[in-house]
Amino acid sequence: MPLTLDDFMKLANGSDIRGVAVPGVPGEPVTLTPEAANRIAAGFVRLLAEKTGKKPEELQIAVGHDSRISALAIKDCVLTGLTHMGAHGIDCVLASTPAMFMATIFEDTAADGSIMITASHLPYNRNGLKFFTASGGAEKADIQKILTYASEAAEAHGTLDHVLKFDLIGRYSQHLADKIREALGGVEKPLAGMHIVVDAGNGAGGFFAGRILTPLGADTSGSQFLDPDGYFPNHVPNPEDPAAMRAIKEAVIENNADLGLIFDTDVDRMSAVLADGTDVSRNALIAMMSAILAPDYPGSTIITDSVTSDGLHDFLENELHLKHLRYMRGYKNVINECIRRNEAGEVSPLAIETSGHGALSENYYLDDGAYLAVKLIIAAAKARAEGRTLADLISKLRHPAEAREIRIKVLGTENVRAYGQEVLTAFEERARAKGISIASPSYEGVRIIMNDGWALLRMSLHDPNMPLNIEADTAGGADVIERTVKELLTGFDALDFSGFHV
Repeated sequence: MPLTLDDFMKLANGSDIRGVAVPGVPGEPVTLTPEAANRIAAGFVRLLAEKTGKKPEELQIAVGHDSRISALAIKDCVLTGLTHMGAHGIDCVLASTPAMFMATIFEDTAADGSIMITASHLPYNRNGLKFFTASGGAEKADIQKILTYASEAAEAHGTLDHVLKFDLIGRYSQHLADKIREALGGVEKPLAGMHIVVDAGNGAGGFFAGRILTPLGADTSGSQFLDPDGYFPNHVPNPEDPAAMRAIKEAVIENNADLGLIFDTDVDRMSAVLADGTDVSRNALIAMMSAILAPDYPGSTIITDSVTSDGLHDFLENELHLKHLRYMRGYKNVINECIRRNEAGEVSPLAIETSGHGALSENYYLDDGAYLAVKLIIAAAKARAEGRTLADLISKLRHPAEAREIRIKVLGTENVRAYGQEVLTAFEERARAKGISIASPSYEGVRIIMNDGWALLRMSLHDPNMPLNIEADTAGGADVIERTVKELLTGFDALDFSGFHV
């Protein structure tokens, strides 16, 4: 059966395209077929021609991929689709998502646009596509257009003419290594004497150890899972995954390393581990990046997603004397708000989610896990030279005693979003009636403030559920807050409370 517009639209995932690319998982038929990838590439050529005013045959489009087992087959389909439209393809082979954006910036490639084949940390049978121009990543409206144009395109066949190979990850590695050398005095091996381990989770991030850290003089012994393997046999390549974080902690401690770095599959996210095994992720990562940036951007605004802690807010505003804006979840939402504020004259150097997506205004507003790692490494080297540690930067960050997230499923209703809005309206009204404070402004959901902590109830961006985030300042406090939330939601029978602890 020919693919329809509806088939293509089901692949939309916010500002990305994602689908099942490999058969074999029960109940998950292949949706990102070779034909779909081929026609989506044609759709991107058409969109790019509109945006640039160039003819298709004048366009250069770079294509790269992570370690997924379906990557090579999809890449061939994409390159065939591009070149059939007349565009020139640049095969960047194994690459990272941030490197693929930089293909539109580097003079060596001078790409009009680029495509990264990845589905981030999703299971091995999934894959997807991300799209870039020099102005940044595709927006949701761009994805809708690409998919519409794909539905109108014919599947292309033939040989891969007009395709050149380029070692993009080598060029990108040199770019990042130069950043470190420049910041640390211009010496050839500024990281000599430092021991840094890398965990790439068998994704695309293994280059960071061998092509950046080692040439700069760092000892990278103990680094693990650097070889690409699309089955991800050791752990999920996701800095938010507890097993992944345990793996990098163990590697740091066992090897007496100064610092550990862990990346997701396509290297647009990262977290770190300090020498004593303390993880620098979520609120701590935001705090540390903000502390590193604060001297260069005094009084500036740090933009985060909505679930950041009160301890982080106090640290940013009272210790670093910065402004903190809690915005809505979704890394593109956070980044776009950062761009808007800078364009309006408000200095905002960092947009960052608790997931590890972090974008700096000094780096094209690109959510780049490797660039965050570079900033941490520079700070670590400077601290070491001064007899301090990275931990000193966030020694005054207050951590909650308890934290949890519960995803409340919405069952038995067709219009989940309308029902969720009804729930949120009642939740806020009932909380106010009980004298419970409501955080304001709130760009997403309803955040209640209690004596011992807070809770945020919101709608999921993509799924039929309502995530509930809770943090408490004392042991047992999360149960108290959870009971209060449950009472405030009495009567909403479509909500599934089976995930609650109380």
